[in-house]
Amino acid sequence: MIVGSRVKLSATGRALKHRNFRFFFFGQLISVTGTWMQSVAQAWLVLTLVGPKDAAVYLGLLGAVQFLPVMVLGLFGGMIADLWPKRRTVIGTQIVAGLLALILSVLVLSGYVQVWHIFALGLALGFVNAVDMPTRQSFVVEMVGREDIANAIALNSAVFNGARIIGPAVAGVLVAVVGTGLCFLLNSLSYVAVVAGLLMMRDSELVPSQRLAMPRSISEVRANLAEGISYVWRTPLVLLVVVTVGIVSTFGMNFNVVLPAMAGGVLNVGSVGFGMMSAAMGIGALIAALVVAAGERPRLRMLVGGAALLGAAEVGLSQTTSFPLALVAVFLTGLGAVAMAATANSLIQVTVPGPLRGRVISVYTTVFVGSTPVGNGLTGAMAGGFGTPAAVLVDGLVSILAAAGVGVAILRGAVPSSDKKPDERPGGQFEGGVSSSA
Repeated sequence: MIVGSRVKLSATGRALKHRNFRFFFFGQLISVTGTWMQSVAQAWLVLTLVGPKDAAVYLGLLGAVQFLPVMVLGLFGGMIADLWPKRRTVIGTQIVAGLLALILSVLVLSGYVQVWHIFALGLALGFVNAVDMPTRQSFVVEMVGREDIANAIALNSAVFNGARIIGPAVAGVLVAVVGTGLCFLLNSLSYVAVVAGLLMMRDSELVPSQRLAMPRSISEVRANLAEGISYVWRTPLVLLVVVTVGIVSTFGMNFNVVLPAMAGGVLNVGSVGFGMMSAAMGIGALIAALVVAAGERPRLRMLVGGAALLGAAEVGLSQTTSFPLALVAVFLTGLGAVAMAATANSLIQVTVPGPLRGRVISVYTTVFVGSTPVGNGLTGAMAGGFGTPAAVLVDGLVSILAAAGVGVAILRGAVPSSDKKPDERPGGQFEGGVSSSA
C-alpha cells in the first residue's frame, strides 16, 4: 500500500521533475495566494468606500472593467505570445502587475485612495492580463514538454484552487485586524517569488516553440490574428473544446454569482454558511485538479464527465433546502468545473502546433474570460425574474445539454478518439497532435 501511494504521488506530481517548472510552480503558489488576498481585500475596500447599498453595483462594474481588456485585446495578446520570447514577456507582465498592487497599497496605507483609483488600476491590470494570460499558459509546454503538459496544467489548477482556500482566509483575518492595505502590499511582494523563479530558470532546459515572424504591415497583423481563429474553426477537437467551455462557463461556472443569495435567502445559513459553501467548492476543485494531474494525458471523457457532473450538481442544489446536501452539491460543482476546465486547457495545449499556440490559447482565454460578465448578467437576471433556485436549475440543465452534445459528437465520429500517442498517428499534419480519447 505504501508503495502504491508513492507511485500515485509520483504520477500526480511528475511535471515537478522539470527544474524550470518547479521554480514556476512554487512561485505561482505564493503569488496566487497573494492574488486571492487582494481580491477579498479589494471587494471589502470598495464596500467601505461606497457603502453596502451601492457595493454590488460598483463591484460588478469593476469586474467588467478588469475583464474588458482581455475580451477586446486577448487575441493581440496571443499574437505577442507567439512573437516574443515567452519567459521574458512573463517576467515583464509579472513585474508590472506587482507594481500595480504596490501602488494600490500605497494609496490605501496613505489614506488617499478613492474609488476611481481602484477602477484605473483594475483597468491597467486588465491590459496586463491580456498579454500575460495567453503567454503564461502557452509557456508551460516549453518548461515541461508535451508529455507532461496535462500534468503541469492540472498542478497549476491545484495551486489556484488551493490558494483559493488559503488566500481569502488569510485576507479575512488581516482585513479585520490591520485593514486592507497590508493585503495589497503582501500581494505586490508575492510577485517577487514569481519573477525570481523565472530569472533562475535555465534557457538550455526550455523547449522553445518556433516564434512567429514579426509582421511588417497592418494586413500581416490581421492575417496573423485570423490564422489563430481559422485554426480553431478548422480543427474539430479544438473547436469542440472552445465551444463547450464557452457554453458551460457562461452558465454552469457562473452560478456562484447567486451563491450568496442561496446561502442567505434559500438555505438561511448566513455569512458563516456562505463561507463554508465557498470552502466546499474550493476543496472539490482542488481534488479535481489533483485527479486530472494523476492522469497520463487529457481525455475528452474527463471534459464530458466534468461538465455533466457540474450540471447535475447544480440541478441538485436548486432542488434542496438542506444545508448538508447543499454542501455536497457545491463540492461536486467545484469537482466538475475544474475537471472540465483543466482538461480543456490541456487538450488545446497538446493539440496546437508551437507557432500558433499563443494565438489559439488567446481564443480560449477570451471565450473563457468573456463568459464571466455575460454569464453573471444572465444568471443574475434569471434569479431576479424567476428566483435563485430557478437560475441555478437552468445553469445546470444547460451544462448537462452541453455535455450531452459533446458525447453525441464523439459517438458520431466528429472528433477523433484514438488512444495512440500523438507521434504514432498516421498522417498527422501538425507537430505532436493529441490523443483525444473519450
